[in-house]
Amino acid sequence: MKKILYFIKKETVLSIAVVLAVISVFFVVPDREYISYIDFRTLAILFCLMSIVAGLRNIDVFDKLAERLLAKVHGIGGVTVILVCLCFFMSMFITNDVSLITFVPFAIIIMKKLNPDTDSKWMLKVIVMQTIAANLGSMLTPLGNPQNLYLYGKAGIGIAEFLKIMLPYTVCAFALLMAWIGLASMVRKRKLSHDGKTEIKQNKGLDSVEDKASTKRQKDSLSASGSKWEKKDAEWIEKFTAYLILFVISLLAVSHILPYGVPFALVFLYLLLRDRKILTQVDYSLLCIFIALFIFIGNLGRIPAFSQLLSDILTGREVVTSVIASQVMSNVPAAILLSGFTDHIRELVIGTNLGGLGTLIASMASLISFKYVAKEDRSFRGRYFLEFTVANVIFLFIMMILYRLLS
Repeated sequence: MKKILYFIKKETVLSIAVVLAVISVFFVVPDREYISYIDFRTLAILFCLMSIVAGLRNIDVFDKLAERLLAKVHGIGGVTVILVCLCFFMSMFITNDVSLITFVPFAIIIMKKLNPDTDSKWMLKVIVMQTIAANLGSMLTPLGNPQNLYLYGKAGIGIAEFLKIMLPYTVCAFALLMAWIGLASMVRKRKLSHDGKTEIKQNKGLDSVEDKASTKRQKDSLSASGSKWEKKDAEWIEKFTAYLILFVISLLAVSHILPYGVPFALVFLYLLLRDRKILTQVDYSLLCIFIALFIFIGNLGRIPAFSQLLSDILTGREVVTSVIASQVMSNVPAAILLSGFTDHIRELVIGTNLGGLGTLIASMASLISFKYVAKEDRSFRGRYFLEFTVANVIFLFIMMILYRLLS
Protein backbone atom coordinates (compact mmCIF):
# COMPACT_ATOMS: atom_id res chain seq x y z
CA MET A 1 0.00 0.00 0.00
CA LYS A 2 2.84 2.37 0.87
CA LYS A 3 4.43 1.71 -2.51
CA ILE A 4 1.17 2.52 -4.28
CA LEU A 5 0.74 5.76 -2.33
CA TYR A 6 4.35 6.69 -3.02
CA PHE A 7 3.84 6.07 -6.74
CA ILE A 8 0.66 8.16 -6.79
CA LYS A 9 2.44 10.98 -4.98
CA LYS A 10 5.42 10.80 -7.32
CA GLU A 11 3.42 10.34 -10.52
CA THR A 12 0.24 12.26 -9.74
CA VAL A 13 -0.52 13.33 -13.30
CA LEU A 14 0.07 9.84 -14.66
CA SER A 15 -2.12 8.33 -11.95
CA ILE A 16 -4.98 10.72 -12.74
CA ALA A 17 -4.61 10.10 -16.48
CA VAL A 18 -4.75 6.32 -15.99
CA VAL A 19 -7.81 6.59 -13.73
CA LEU A 20 -9.59 8.74 -16.32
CA ALA A 21 -8.70 6.27 -19.08
CA VAL A 22 -9.97 3.33 -17.01
CA ILE A 23 -13.23 5.12 -16.17
CA SER A 24 -13.80 5.92 -19.85
CA VAL A 25 -13.44 2.23 -20.71
CA PHE A 26 -16.69 1.54 -18.83
CA PHE A 27 -18.52 3.86 -21.20
CA VAL A 28 -16.88 2.68 -24.42
CA VAL A 29 -16.12 -1.02 -24.67
CA PRO A 30 -12.57 -1.67 -25.98
CA ASP A 31 -12.54 -2.43 -29.69
CA ARG A 32 -10.33 -2.09 -32.75
CA GLU A 33 -10.88 1.66 -32.85
CA TYR A 34 -8.85 2.07 -29.65
CA ILE A 35 -5.61 1.71 -31.60
CA SER A 36 -6.56 4.73 -33.71
CA TYR A 37 -6.62 6.88 -30.57
CA ILE A 38 -2.86 6.65 -30.14
CA ASP A 39 -0.72 9.24 -31.90
CA PHE A 40 2.31 7.04 -32.51
CA ARG A 41 4.10 9.81 -34.39
CA THR A 42 4.14 12.10 -31.36
CA LEU A 43 5.22 9.27 -29.06
CA ALA A 44 8.04 8.15 -31.36
CA ILE A 45 9.45 11.64 -31.92
CA LEU A 46 9.12 12.47 -28.23
CA PHE A 47 11.06 9.32 -27.36
CA CYS A 48 13.78 10.26 -29.86
CA LEU A 49 14.15 13.81 -28.57
CA MET A 50 14.21 12.76 -24.91
CA SER A 51 16.83 10.10 -25.67
CA ILE A 52 19.04 12.45 -27.68
CA VAL A 53 18.90 15.21 -25.07
CA ALA A 54 19.63 12.69 -22.30
CA GLY A 55 22.63 11.49 -24.28
CA LEU A 56 23.95 15.02 -24.76
CA ARG A 57 23.43 15.79 -21.07
CA ASN A 58 25.33 12.65 -20.19
CA ILE A 59 28.43 13.89 -21.98
CA ASP A 60 28.09 17.34 -20.34
CA VAL A 61 27.48 19.27 -23.56
CA PHE A 62 25.16 21.78 -21.90
CA ASP A 63 27.37 22.20 -18.83
CA LYS A 64 30.36 22.97 -21.03
CA LEU A 65 28.32 25.51 -22.97
CA ALA A 66 27.16 27.20 -19.76
CA GLU A 67 30.69 27.32 -18.33
CA ARG A 68 32.08 28.95 -21.46
CA LEU A 69 29.35 31.58 -21.56
CA LEU A 70 29.65 32.38 -17.86
CA ALA A 71 33.41 32.76 -18.14
CA LYS A 72 32.84 35.77 -20.40
CA VAL A 73 30.71 37.83 -18.01
CA HIS A 74 31.36 39.64 -14.74
CA GLY A 75 29.08 40.70 -11.93
CA ILE A 76 25.86 39.20 -10.67
CA GLY A 77 23.75 41.03 -13.24
CA GLY A 78 25.67 39.59 -16.18
CA VAL A 79 25.68 36.10 -14.71
CA THR A 80 21.94 36.30 -14.09
CA VAL A 81 21.28 37.30 -17.69
CA ILE A 82 23.33 34.35 -18.96
CA LEU A 83 21.64 31.86 -16.63
CA VAL A 84 18.19 33.05 -17.67
CA CYS A 85 19.06 33.24 -21.37
CA LEU A 86 20.43 29.70 -21.27
CA CYS A 87 17.04 28.45 -20.10
CA PHE A 88 15.16 30.65 -22.55
CA PHE A 89 17.04 29.76 -25.72
CA MET A 90 18.06 26.19 -24.94
CA SER A 91 14.48 25.25 -24.07
CA MET A 92 13.56 25.89 -27.69
CA PHE A 93 15.59 22.83 -28.65
CA ILE A 94 15.97 20.60 -25.59
CA THR A 95 12.50 21.21 -24.02
CA ASN A 96 11.65 23.30 -20.98
CA ASP A 97 11.97 20.52 -18.42
CA VAL A 98 15.42 19.38 -19.59
CA SER A 99 16.55 23.00 -19.65
CA LEU A 100 15.56 23.41 -16.00
CA ILE A 101 17.01 20.05 -14.97
CA THR A 102 20.31 21.14 -16.51
CA PHE A 103 20.62 24.81 -15.59
CA VAL A 104 18.80 25.29 -12.27
CA PRO A 105 21.27 23.17 -10.25
CA PHE A 106 24.04 24.94 -12.14
CA ALA A 107 22.57 28.31 -11.14
CA ILE A 108 22.36 27.31 -7.48
CA ILE A 109 26.05 26.38 -7.45
CA ILE A 110 27.07 29.57 -9.25
CA MET A 111 24.94 31.85 -7.08
CA LYS A 112 26.36 30.33 -3.91
CA LYS A 113 29.95 30.72 -5.08
CA LEU A 114 29.68 33.98 -6.96
CA ASN A 115 29.95 36.68 -4.29
CA PRO A 116 29.77 36.72 -0.51
CA ASP A 117 26.94 39.28 -0.61
CA THR A 118 24.71 37.12 -2.81
CA ASP A 119 21.82 36.19 -0.56
CA SER A 120 19.27 33.42 -0.95
CA LYS A 121 16.59 35.92 -1.93
CA TRP A 122 18.43 36.80 -5.13
CA MET A 123 19.10 33.13 -5.86
CA LEU A 124 15.37 32.43 -5.64
CA LYS A 125 14.65 35.33 -7.99
CA VAL A 126 17.09 33.89 -10.50
CA ILE A 127 15.48 30.44 -10.34
CA VAL A 128 12.01 31.94 -10.76
CA MET A 129 13.22 33.81 -13.85
CA GLN A 130 14.90 30.67 -15.18
CA THR A 131 11.64 28.76 -14.80
CA ILE A 132 9.60 31.42 -16.56
CA ALA A 133 12.29 31.68 -19.24
CA ALA A 134 12.24 27.94 -19.90
CA ASN A 135 8.44 27.85 -20.14
CA LEU A 136 8.21 30.90 -22.39
CA GLY A 137 11.27 30.18 -24.52
CA SER A 138 10.02 26.68 -25.23
CA MET A 139 6.81 27.97 -26.79
CA LEU A 140 8.54 29.15 -29.98
CA THR A 141 9.34 25.77 -31.52
CA PRO A 142 7.57 22.42 -31.93
CA LEU A 143 10.49 20.87 -30.04
CA GLY A 144 10.21 23.20 -27.07
CA ASN A 145 7.69 21.26 -25.04
CA PRO A 146 5.55 18.13 -25.34
CA GLN A 147 2.28 19.94 -26.04
CA ASN A 148 3.87 21.87 -28.90
CA LEU A 149 5.14 18.68 -30.49
CA TYR A 150 1.72 17.09 -30.21
CA LEU A 151 -0.29 20.11 -31.38
CA TYR A 152 2.15 20.81 -34.21
CA GLY A 153 1.60 17.32 -35.58
CA LYS A 154 -2.16 17.68 -35.18
CA ALA A 155 -2.33 21.11 -36.80
CA GLY A 156 -0.71 19.93 -40.02
CA ILE A 157 1.20 23.17 -40.55
CA GLY A 158 4.82 23.86 -41.47
CA ILE A 159 7.52 24.89 -39.01
CA ALA A 160 7.69 28.40 -40.48
CA GLU A 161 3.99 28.88 -39.88
CA PHE A 162 4.28 27.56 -36.34
CA LEU A 163 7.15 29.95 -35.61
CA LYS A 164 5.09 32.80 -37.02
CA ILE A 165 2.26 32.05 -34.59
CA MET A 166 4.43 32.10 -31.49
CA LEU A 167 7.15 34.60 -32.47
CA PRO A 168 5.37 37.76 -31.19
CA TYR A 169 4.79 36.13 -27.81
CA THR A 170 8.38 34.89 -27.62
CA VAL A 171 9.84 38.32 -28.43
CA CYS A 172 7.57 39.95 -25.85
CA ALA A 173 8.51 37.30 -23.29
CA PHE A 174 12.22 37.89 -23.80
CA ALA A 175 11.79 41.66 -23.47
CA LEU A 176 9.81 41.15 -20.26
CA LEU A 177 12.48 38.87 -18.82
CA MET A 178 15.26 41.35 -19.56
CA ALA A 179 13.20 44.21 -18.13
CA TRP A 180 12.44 42.17 -15.00
CA ILE A 181 16.12 41.33 -14.49
CA GLY A 182 17.11 44.96 -15.07
CA LEU A 183 14.55 46.23 -12.59
CA ALA A 184 15.44 43.61 -9.98
CA SER A 185 19.16 44.37 -10.38
CA MET A 186 18.51 48.09 -9.97
CA VAL A 187 16.52 47.52 -6.78
CA ARG A 188 19.23 45.22 -5.47
CA LYS A 189 22.01 47.73 -6.14
CA ARG A 190 20.08 50.47 -4.37
CA LYS A 191 19.56 48.21 -1.39
CA LEU A 192 23.27 47.36 -1.28
CA SER A 193 24.13 51.04 -1.55
CA HIS A 194 21.70 51.87 1.24
CA ASP A 195 23.29 49.19 3.41
CA GLY A 196 26.74 50.56 2.67
CA LYS A 197 27.82 47.60 0.54
CA THR A 198 29.23 47.47 -2.96
CA GLU A 199 28.84 44.74 -5.51
CA ILE A 200 31.99 42.90 -6.44
CA LYS A 201 32.43 43.10 -10.18
CA GLN A 202 34.87 40.27 -10.63
CA ASN A 203 33.54 36.76 -10.64
CA LYS A 204 35.97 35.47 -8.05
CA GLY A 205 33.79 32.50 -7.32
CA LEU A 206 33.61 31.56 -10.96
CA ASP A 207 37.30 32.16 -11.50
CA SER A 208 38.25 29.98 -8.56
CA VAL A 209 35.95 27.21 -9.71
CA GLU A 210 37.39 27.42 -13.19
CA ASP A 211 40.98 27.51 -11.89
CA LYS A 212 40.38 24.49 -9.67
CA ALA A 213 38.77 22.59 -12.51
CA SER A 214 41.67 23.50 -14.79
CA THR A 215 44.25 22.43 -12.18
CA LYS A 216 42.42 19.17 -11.60
CA ARG A 217 42.32 18.47 -15.32
CA GLN A 218 46.05 19.15 -15.58
CA LYS A 219 46.84 16.83 -12.67
CA ASP A 220 44.58 14.15 -14.05
CA SER A 221 46.17 14.42 -17.45
CA LEU A 222 49.63 14.00 -15.95
CA SER A 223 48.64 10.97 -13.91
CA ALA A 224 46.62 9.28 -16.62
CA SER A 225 48.09 7.65 -19.66
CA GLY A 226 47.84 9.46 -22.96
CA SER A 227 46.05 6.58 -24.63
CA LYS A 228 43.35 6.59 -21.96
CA TRP A 229 42.58 10.26 -22.53
CA GLU A 230 42.66 9.83 -26.28
CA LYS A 231 40.13 7.05 -25.91
CA LYS A 232 37.88 9.27 -23.78
CA ASP A 233 38.11 12.15 -26.24
CA ALA A 234 37.34 9.84 -29.14
CA GLU A 235 34.33 8.44 -27.29
CA TRP A 236 33.05 11.95 -26.52
CA ILE A 237 33.43 13.04 -30.15
CA GLU A 238 31.72 9.88 -31.37
CA LYS A 239 28.73 10.32 -29.07
CA PHE A 240 28.44 14.04 -29.70
CA THR A 241 28.53 13.52 -33.47
CA ALA A 242 26.08 10.62 -33.32
CA TYR A 243 23.55 12.50 -31.20
CA LEU A 244 23.89 15.58 -33.37
CA ILE A 245 23.16 13.54 -36.51
CA LEU A 246 20.24 11.82 -34.80
CA PHE A 247 18.90 15.21 -33.72
CA VAL A 248 18.98 16.48 -37.31
CA ILE A 249 17.22 13.32 -38.51
CA SER A 250 14.59 13.78 -35.81
CA LEU A 251 14.09 17.37 -36.95
CA LEU A 252 13.44 16.09 -40.45
CA ALA A 253 10.76 13.81 -39.02
CA VAL A 254 9.24 16.71 -37.08
CA SER A 255 9.14 18.65 -40.36
CA HIS A 256 7.36 15.72 -42.07
CA ILE A 257 10.30 15.26 -44.45
CA LEU A 258 11.09 11.79 -43.08
CA PRO A 259 8.70 9.17 -41.67
CA TYR A 260 8.81 9.14 -37.87
CA GLY A 261 9.84 5.49 -37.93
CA VAL A 262 13.26 6.38 -39.36
CA PRO A 263 14.59 8.41 -36.40
CA PHE A 264 12.87 6.09 -33.94
CA ALA A 265 14.61 3.03 -35.40
CA LEU A 266 17.99 4.77 -35.65
CA VAL A 267 17.86 6.22 -32.13
CA PHE A 268 16.73 2.97 -30.56
CA LEU A 269 19.36 0.99 -32.46
CA TYR A 270 22.16 3.40 -31.51
CA LEU A 271 21.19 3.35 -27.84
CA LEU A 272 20.95 -0.42 -27.87
CA LEU A 273 24.40 -0.82 -29.41
CA ARG A 274 26.39 2.16 -28.10
CA ASP A 275 24.73 3.90 -25.14
CA ARG A 276 22.29 1.52 -23.50
CA LYS A 277 22.11 3.34 -20.16
CA ILE A 278 20.28 6.23 -21.84
CA LEU A 279 17.29 3.93 -22.29
CA THR A 280 16.83 4.07 -18.51
CA GLN A 281 16.89 7.88 -18.49
CA VAL A 282 13.95 8.44 -20.84
CA ASP A 283 10.83 9.89 -19.20
CA TYR A 284 8.53 6.94 -19.85
CA SER A 285 6.05 8.45 -17.41
CA LEU A 286 5.39 11.27 -19.88
CA LEU A 287 4.86 8.79 -22.71
CA CYS A 288 2.40 6.84 -20.56
CA ILE A 289 0.53 10.06 -19.70
CA PHE A 290 0.11 10.69 -23.41
CA ILE A 291 -1.17 7.16 -24.04
CA ALA A 292 -3.65 7.28 -21.14
CA LEU A 293 -4.97 10.67 -22.23
CA PHE A 294 -5.25 9.54 -25.84
CA ILE A 295 -7.50 6.70 -24.67
CA PHE A 296 -9.55 8.99 -22.42
CA ILE A 297 -10.04 11.62 -25.14
CA GLY A 298 -10.77 9.01 -27.80
CA ASN A 299 -13.49 7.50 -25.66
CA LEU A 300 -14.96 10.89 -24.73
CA GLY A 301 -15.20 11.68 -28.42
CA ARG A 302 -17.41 8.62 -28.87
CA ILE A 303 -19.82 9.74 -26.15
CA PRO A 304 -22.07 12.28 -27.96
CA ALA A 305 -23.24 14.14 -24.84
CA PHE A 306 -19.71 14.81 -23.51
CA SER A 307 -18.33 15.56 -26.94
CA GLN A 308 -20.99 18.15 -27.69
CA LEU A 309 -20.68 19.76 -24.25
CA LEU A 310 -16.91 20.21 -24.52
CA SER A 311 -17.19 21.48 -28.08
CA ASP A 312 -19.74 24.08 -27.00
CA ILE A 313 -17.54 25.23 -24.11
CA LEU A 314 -14.48 25.55 -26.36
CA THR A 315 -15.98 27.22 -29.41
CA GLY A 316 -14.66 30.76 -29.66
CA ARG A 317 -12.92 30.47 -26.28
CA GLU A 318 -10.02 28.15 -27.11
CA VAL A 319 -7.24 30.36 -25.75
CA VAL A 320 -8.96 31.39 -22.52
CA THR A 321 -10.26 27.87 -21.87
CA SER A 322 -6.85 26.29 -22.39
CA VAL A 323 -5.19 28.88 -20.14
CA ILE A 324 -7.70 28.16 -17.36
CA ALA A 325 -7.51 24.39 -17.87
CA SER A 326 -3.71 24.52 -17.69
CA GLN A 327 -3.86 26.14 -14.26
CA VAL A 328 -5.50 23.08 -12.73
CA MET A 329 -4.33 20.15 -14.85
CA SER A 330 -1.07 21.42 -16.41
CA ASN A 331 -0.71 22.48 -20.03
CA VAL A 332 0.30 19.12 -21.53
CA PRO A 333 -2.86 17.25 -20.42
CA ALA A 334 -4.91 20.36 -21.27
CA ALA A 335 -3.54 20.37 -24.82
CA ILE A 336 -4.28 16.70 -25.37
CA LEU A 337 -7.73 16.88 -23.78
CA LEU A 338 -8.97 20.01 -25.54
CA SER A 339 -7.52 19.11 -28.94
CA GLY A 340 -10.08 16.34 -29.27
CA PHE A 341 -12.97 18.79 -29.32
CA THR A 342 -11.89 21.68 -31.53
CA ASP A 343 -10.33 22.27 -34.92
CA HIS A 344 -8.76 25.56 -33.81
CA ILE A 345 -5.39 24.05 -32.96
CA ARG A 346 -3.49 27.31 -33.39
CA GLU A 347 -5.48 28.87 -30.58
CA LEU A 348 -4.71 25.86 -28.40
CA VAL A 349 -1.01 26.30 -29.12
CA ILE A 350 -1.19 29.88 -27.89
CA GLY A 351 -3.43 29.07 -24.93
CA THR A 352 -1.51 26.09 -23.60
CA ASN A 353 1.81 27.90 -23.92
CA LEU A 354 0.59 31.03 -22.16
CA GLY A 355 -1.20 28.72 -19.74
CA GLY A 356 2.18 27.43 -18.61
CA LEU A 357 2.35 30.65 -16.61
CA GLY A 358 0.31 31.05 -13.45
CA THR A 359 0.14 28.29 -10.88
CA LEU A 360 3.00 26.02 -9.90
CA ILE A 361 1.37 23.10 -11.75
CA ALA A 362 0.39 25.07 -14.87
CA SER A 363 3.55 23.67 -16.42
CA MET A 364 4.88 20.47 -14.89
CA ALA A 365 8.38 21.73 -15.69
CA SER A 366 7.91 24.39 -13.00
CA LEU A 367 7.81 21.67 -10.36
CA ILE A 368 11.38 20.73 -11.29
CA SER A 369 12.67 24.10 -10.09
CA PHE A 370 10.54 23.92 -6.95
CA LYS A 371 11.99 20.51 -6.09
CA TYR A 372 15.55 21.80 -6.48
CA VAL A 373 14.78 24.78 -4.25
CA ALA A 374 13.22 22.53 -1.59
CA LYS A 375 16.20 20.21 -1.79
CA GLU A 376 18.57 23.13 -1.26
CA ASP A 377 16.71 24.36 1.82
CA ARG A 378 13.15 23.45 2.80
CA SER A 379 12.70 26.85 4.43
CA PHE A 380 12.98 28.45 0.98
CA ARG A 381 9.75 26.86 -0.25
CA GLY A 382 7.34 29.52 1.01
CA ARG A 383 9.42 32.44 -0.24
CA TYR A 384 9.99 30.77 -3.58
CA PHE A 385 6.29 29.96 -4.01
CA LEU A 386 5.33 33.57 -3.32
CA GLU A 387 8.01 34.96 -5.64
CA PHE A 388 7.06 32.44 -8.32
CA THR A 389 3.32 33.12 -8.12
CA VAL A 390 3.63 36.91 -8.19
CA ALA A 391 6.01 36.87 -11.15
CA ASN A 392 3.94 34.32 -13.07
CA VAL A 393 0.67 36.17 -12.57
CA ILE A 394 2.25 39.41 -13.80
CA PHE A 395 3.77 37.71 -16.83
CA LEU A 396 0.51 35.90 -17.63
CA PHE A 397 -1.47 39.14 -17.34
CA ILE A 398 0.85 40.96 -19.76
CA MET A 399 0.94 38.05 -22.22
CA MET A 400 -2.86 37.85 -22.23
CA ILE A 401 -3.01 41.57 -22.99
CA LEU A 402 -0.68 40.90 -25.92
CA TYR A 403 -2.98 38.11 -27.09
CA ARG A 404 -5.95 40.48 -27.00
CA LEU A 405 -4.02 43.07 -29.00
CA LEU A 406 -2.99 40.51 -31.63
CA SER A 407 -6.36 38.78 -31.93
